[in-house]
Amino acid sequence: MRHLRNISKLGRNCGHRKAMLVNLACSLLEHGQIKTTVNRAKETRKMVDALITYAKKGDDHNRRLAAAKMKINTPSDKAQGKKAILDKLFGEIAERFAQRPGGYTRIIRLGHRVGDCAQYCMIQLVEGGAPVSKKKAAPAAEATVEAEAKAE
Repeated sequence: MRHLRNISKLGRNCGHRKAMLVNLACSLLEHGQIKTTVNRAKETRKMVDALITYAKKGDDHNRRLAAAKMKINTPSDKAQGKKAILDKLFGEIAERFAQRPGGYTRIIRLGHRVGDCAQYCMIQLVEGGAPVSKKKAAPAAEATVEAEAKAE
């Protein structure tokens, strides 16, 4: 039984899986969207949401936590790309999602991959700002305009 086993192993050992997820998360933060399989996207979403939450808090402790999660502990010549992504995360992306309480990514299914028929998808960062309310405010505004027109 798989009680309390919340991660998907993705057919890899522990070190390979962690490195792959870090690379997927960095690519998503750098480019805004990537194409991958559905299972990888679901696991990547967990890491990216945690990184953006660290970035929204914005202090030095959370920057160090994000750097540790992104595995920025290699020599400087190898980690230059990741440091730029970390700066982008704590600058541009943190400002973009400052008003949003969660749900920073979206998964769009694209069908099956040609080579191995795996479920293929695109994971992307959603637009910034507060989430859109599902209530329709426009009809109420039109009703007040019509009421004012009748009153005149």
